Amino acid sequence: MKLVVTGAGGMLGHDVVRVAESMSHQVVALTHDDLDVTDPARVEGLITRERPGAVINCAAWTNVDGAEESEHDATVINGQGAGFVAGAAAKVGAKIIYPSTDYVFNGTNGPYGESDDPDPINAYGRTKLAGERATALVNGQSFIVRTSWLFGPHGGNFVETMLRLGHGGGPVVVVHDQVGCPTYTGHLAVGLLRLVDTGAYGIHHMAGEGSCSWYEFAMEIFRQAEVVTRVMASTSDMMERPAKRPANSVLVSRRSAPIRLPPWQRGLSDYLARREQGEREAPRRRSSASKRQPVLDHWPERVRQDMEGESEEAEPGAPEGEGQDAA
Repeated sequence: MKLVVTGAGGMLGHDVVRVAESMSHQVVALTHDDLDVTDPARVEGLITRERPGAVINCAAWTNVDGAEESEHDATVINGQGAGFVAGAAAKVGAKIIYPSTDYVFNGTNGPYGESDDPDPINAYGRTKLAGERATALVNGQSFIVRTSWLFGPHGGNFVETMLRLGHGGGPVVVVHDQVGCPTYTGHLAVGLLRLVDTGAYGIHHMAGEGSCSWYEFAMEIFRQAEVVTRVMASTSDMMERPAKRPANSVLVSRRSAPIRLPPWQRGLSDYLARREQGEREAPRRRSSASKRQPVLDHWPERVRQDMEGESEEAEPGAPEGEGQDAA
């Protein structure tokens, strides 16, 4: 299939392009410099020219705290821009995937399934919900894929923040009263590309299996990376972040045949191993965390094998850096 991937320079977009190419899709990868999704004429012109079978819209405003002060700007990208991309895709008969976020929920009644009512408590969540609705409104072949707590190469993420702080001598302070589902972009990309081959339009929840607090996530990062540091638990109120975070934004899928991702601990393991490979391929100063043997020579195939036994097609019926919290 010919795929257009917007936001291809970002953390999720980069992995979507990489996995799609490994699956022999014809990929048109567009960074922000290639396409500003807030320019409707350019969006329509480019998608009309390329005429893809599907568009995966990874272009997004992902600065959660920054959205509090710049909600209009974030809405233009996450809301209006999403509508422009989805509408242009519809005009050429293309499917559209819009990655969204757990932050569309208020966090008081988690875990959340696809049919639960969204009620965002911060500006970022409102802008992503606007994008969900704009996408679904203008394109009947749309997949809204909510995910959470993304980490992966080619972008700032919680894992890298923890490793940097851990090697800095600590102590590392992390909130313990927010619970969610850490999700490795390499695994999510495989799930998105499995979904795009189906006709299971509508809302999907797709995140790393299992859940934890940011504090528990940090402890697992240090355990797997073999970093010894002092970790202290904090509350959200003590962190005083501009954007309020949901306390329990765990995502579950209540579809009859969902696409499931591997456990979040496996996602972390695969990320650290891939990170190690990158250090071997481009030598630079190595840290004491670099003691692992790489195991990802053929990770897309390996992940797909792990998913065997799950449904190949869901029944008919959404980024990078989303929801990062650390000291």
